[in-house]
Amino acid sequence: MIVYDGIINSLQSHGGISVLFEELYKRLQDKSRYYVYSDCPKLGGDTELLNPRFLERYLKFNVKLNETDIFHSTYYRLPTSKVKVITTVHDFTYEKYVGGFRSKIHSYQKYKAILNSDKIICVSENTANDLFSYCPVPESKVEVVYNGVSESYCSLGLEVLDYVVFVGSRASYKNFALVVSALSKLPEVKLLIVGGGLLTNFEINLLESNLEGRFVVKGILTNDELNLVYNQAIALVYPSEYEGFGIPVVEAQQAGCPVIALNSSSIPEVAGNAALLLDKSCENLLYEAILTLLSSDARRRFSALGLENAKRFSWEKCFNHTLNVYSK
Repeated sequence: MIVYDGIINSLQSHGGISVLFEELYKRLQDKSRYYVYSDCPKLGGDTELLNPRFLERYLKFNVKLNETDIFHSTYYRLPTSKVKVITTVHDFTYEKYVGGFRSKIHSYQKYKAILNSDKIICVSENTANDLFSYCPVPESKVEVVYNGVSESYCSLGLEVLDYVVFVGSRASYKNFALVVSALSKLPEVKLLIVGGGLLTNFEINLLESNLEGRFVVKGILTNDELNLVYNQAIALVYPSEYEGFGIPVVEAQQAGCPVIALNSSSIPEVAGNAALLLDKSCENLLYEAILTLLSSDARRRFSALGLENAKRFSWEKCFNHTLNVYSK
């Protein structure tokens, strides 16, 4: 029996990690148990409900397990029972960009889970390389299993509108300000912002100073809604300096939306030769890339390349590869 602790559902209402474990669980329900906590914002399926303890996310999973069970935490926890343990490592963002006490607590828990696991899944080769650098383990313990992409994303053959889209967090390493600056030179192009939480006062002032009347904030969208956004966008602009995987890149490509991103971390591994990859975080390079995709021919070419590249990823492939790890 595969046992998932579901702590991630208490930590976020949406996001790539939550989607990963939901996709695994729904394909393995008859051979798995998925526990969630009563502080969880949404429950579904045949999940089993637990009452959270104080600081539950930092404590060991204390449901008694059978010795033949495999425990797969959704976010860096260990069980109290002596069973086989699998940990999925998503990235090393805390170590690279957060710092301070928060990073120390996060890294302590993560490394403890990694070092006490029988198998470690990394979501990209880049994340595996980071693992060997930050928390060395035997290579024989590590398996690279790529994330998937929802089948909701597909090309609809719609007319392209006059905007680029920025998806997700706007933390400093995501280079949101760089996108705004580059677009300030392109008065015919709007910016559509998806997810990432409420705009800060700094971001509002930045947008109003540079793109007055040319930006739209969409908040959280469903897969179908985001697919429509991708289909009508000139491009996904995703100049993040670091990603463990970068699911929006594949989502956009599967929707036929060209991608502009940085040639760093896992992005070239995931995007392949099907994206405009910038060699550095540079306003002029980003401006020129967007300008390139204003050409219908260039957009069609990168759209076709992206559709082909996206075929490498699916949740079914992710599940089958993960199932192989469980079998080992």
